[in-house]
Amino acid sequence: MDSLSLAMGSALWLGILTSISPCPLATNIAAVSYIGKRVDKPLKVLLAGKLYTLGRTISYFVVAFIAIKSIVSTPTVAMFLQSKMNQFLGPILIVAGTLLLDFIPWPWTGGVGISARLQEKVNRHGIWGALLLGVLFALTFCPVSAALFFGSLIPLAVKHESSVLMPVTYGIGTALPVVLFSVLIAFATHRVSRAFNILAKVEPWMRRITAVVFILVGGYYCLTYIFQVM
Repeated sequence: MDSLSLAMGSALWLGILTSISPCPLATNIAAVSYIGKRVDKPLKVLLAGKLYTLGRTISYFVVAFIAIKSIVSTPTVAMFLQSKMNQFLGPILIVAGTLLLDFIPWPWTGGVGISARLQEKVNRHGIWGALLLGVLFALTFCPVSAALFFGSLIPLAVKHESSVLMPVTYGIGTALPVVLFSVLIAFATHRVSRAFNILAKVEPWMRRITAVVFILVGGYYCLTYIFQVM
């Protein structure tokens, strides 16, 4: 497996992990449920889920594209990163892994509700309001999603100079659980809480495993590219 394929797989996994983290997961379910209550056909609920997913993907892509292009389009910065990126990536991965393990207390808390003003906008746009919710909710980064996005995806995309492929792959990863819940809400609403409980139990272990991998890989990068002992 080449390095690009491995990086794409990592971006997809980061997207999935982001989407099932407690804050984004609760937000995703709340948004799709809110839209689902205001349409009268299961297919419209599925469409709402797809539009919401599209909105999130667009936001992630735009933010990542701007960040990556701003970094790599500056010749001095690009040349510096080409020679030093591996040295930076080690500490970044270790810090991201430590944050995911909750060893460092978060200085802020995440979370977003559907405010009355936002409800009015959603109702005004009908089913297309799901797209608006996706765009807005994706921009409200929770601690875990911020660590995964800015601490892991952006450095990975910069390393591979991928301002399109990596963010889109990440967006697809965030979409998969959302599509699952939109299907459940459309055809088996009574199973949503069960699926949510299962993911709530699995997510901490998935996050911990990912954090340990981040720390081990970051340690390897530090030993290899900073201390040069491997």
